[in-house]
Amino acid sequence: MIAENAVADRTEQQTLLLSIYKTARKIRAFDDKAQKLMGTGQEGFVHYPVRGHEIIAAAIGAVMEPSDYMTATYRGLADEIAKGVPVKELWAERLGRSTGGSKGRGGPMHISAPDHGLMVMSGIVGGGIPIAAGLGLSSELRNDGKVTVCNFGDGATNIGAFHESLNLAAVWDLPVVFVCQNNQYGEHTPFGATQRTEHVADRAAAYGIRGITVDGTDASATAAAAREAFAHARSGAGPVLLECVTFRTLGHVLGDQNEYMDQDVLAEHRANDLLARFRSQLIEDGIADAEALDAIETIAQQEIDEGYAAASLDDPADPDRVLEDIFADPKPVEEERPADPSRDSPMPMREAIKNALDIALSEDPNVFLLGEDISDTAGGGVFNMTSGLSSRHGEHRVRNTPIAEEAIIGAAIGSAIVGMKPIAEIMFMDFIGVCFDQLSNHAAKLRYMSGGRTSVPMVVRVNMVGGTPLGAQHSQSLEALLMHTPGLKVVYPSNAYDAKGLLLSCIEDEDPCIFIETNSLMMKKTPVPEGHYTIPIGKAATRREGTDVTILSWGRMMAPAVDAAESLQNDHGISAEVLDLRTLSPIDDEAILTSVAKTGRAVIVHEAVRTCGPAAEISTRIHESLHAELKAPVKRVTAPDSPVPASSGLVAAFYPTANEIVTTAHTLFA
Repeated sequence: MIAENAVADRTEQQTLLLSIYKTARKIRAFDDKAQKLMGTGQEGFVHYPVRGHEIIAAAIGAVMEPSDYMTATYRGLADEIAKGVPVKELWAERLGRSTGGSKGRGGPMHISAPDHGLMVMSGIVGGGIPIAAGLGLSSELRNDGKVTVCNFGDGATNIGAFHESLNLAAVWDLPVVFVCQNNQYGEHTPFGATQRTEHVADRAAAYGIRGITVDGTDASATAAAAREAFAHARSGAGPVLLECVTFRTLGHVLGDQNEYMDQDVLAEHRANDLLARFRSQLIEDGIADAEALDAIETIAQQEIDEGYAAASLDDPADPDRVLEDIFADPKPVEEERPADPSRDSPMPMREAIKNALDIALSEDPNVFLLGEDISDTAGGGVFNMTSGLSSRHGEHRVRNTPIAEEAIIGAAIGSAIVGMKPIAEIMFMDFIGVCFDQLSNHAAKLRYMSGGRTSVPMVVRVNMVGGTPLGAQHSQSLEALLMHTPGLKVVYPSNAYDAKGLLLSCIEDEDPCIFIETNSLMMKKTPVPEGHYTIPIGKAATRREGTDVTILSWGRMMAPAVDAAESLQNDHGISAEVLDLRTLSPIDDEAILTSVAKTGRAVIVHEAVRTCGPAAEISTRIHESLHAELKAPVKRVTAPDSPVPASSGLVAAFYPTANEIVTTAHTLFA
């Protein structure tokens, strides 16, 4: 029996090593052909050589399950092939063909293949690490047994996303294998010049997780280390930091001449090529003879050549479709169910938002909340927005996070792209800046860069203090920054009824939605229907009919806008129409233009600063469409171009008032 087991083990090892060799040779053949095509000027695309990474990717690909998830970085060719992405699809994307996995929109740095489990490739150093934690979180919540492999280089281990994500994964025991493919250079800088630990895996102890370092040029050792890491993560014991050490013998990017490297060390590694050593070892150990390995290499080259030839004949990406897949295809719009004061009880905005969250958690098991201090054991959130929800739905679905905004948003993205519906809370709107990479470069762009194959159905709730004297770093209204990012939907309600209906719409939406809550409105009551209802995203609401001037606003500024309209009517005989935009992206152009075409005049009011604020964009749209019909230029009433002050007296002088709106509206009739 012992002998039989030994034979079986040897046969299994032989099969594994030959599988690794086949994949590694395919990677090398693709890499070589890409360099040749670029070098001769036959093709032009960005190429990050993977010479030195072939065995790492092939070994990990050989031992992971096909259903496991993977993320990769821009030097991801080897990982793409190892995960089973069809070669023709990889060529087509590099060549900008319509048959590319991303329809030519992602390019070599942003290839994904959800059908094969390659969920994200990030062109941002370390940008995929928080998303990998989110993929692991989805597996933990679903108990689906999957492990996420997160590939990155040694340079990525020095950015905040790395530390936030490993800590988050450690705290939650997420099934993630963080694979550092340490090629000993972060772009042009040697490893030893950027960190003091001898090995990247030494950092694992700081997070209380398993760390493994292995020679990434040794196929047997790398496969064994990967198996150990996968077994650990899949068992529920938490994440692993697996460092695979190799050496990059070609430039950071094609055309880089490696002049920053020690030339003697570089020459030694080039002369001692890892695939040549692997081939010799296979022959020496009796795994395969030279003829069999020659055949493997021929087949690999043939597959790469045929894939390129087929892709090169495909149609180029269609310029007429360049604007597709920014958002999901719109669903039929439900008719808005208005509140009925005779039937619906008044409810503060805080309770309306909490009620929407409770309904979503009750109706859909894919919905969960994550954020700082949001569970009942932590007080139900700094603004008491989630109190009672973790007691009702469990702390696994109302999850406290570390103070780590980038990891919070990345975890939301990763779980969303595999069908979860996360609702992330960012405590103050100002803190959007801390996690803006994840929002702007990943959440907003993944649908587009994946050719429409990846949805990101997530909600980010952020608080705008709205006149509360908290100072320059806790009081900004940053909606213009978010509006400027294609792929994000931006919702900014002004009352409890809208807040509940719009939040439920955001949760059900297939795109990332930023839901802005105004703290100073939280106790203001309006009638709110019981149960589930939605308000269409992208539809404004008329708060007051008028014929002489349109006042446009949203959020907290709706109250002074309505007050100004009443004053204009009562004191000056001017009939003002008040339009509450409610959604700033997508914006309701039809409602805006219809109202202003009727009145011929417009005043736009917001508490964001003036320069490049939303009013600048809205007024331009009005002038472009209605120039001949306007009776006066569009005017703005905004906060000044200044950081927000802290003292109550200064705050009162900082924000727009009803009197300012009235005075500005008067100038349109001069």
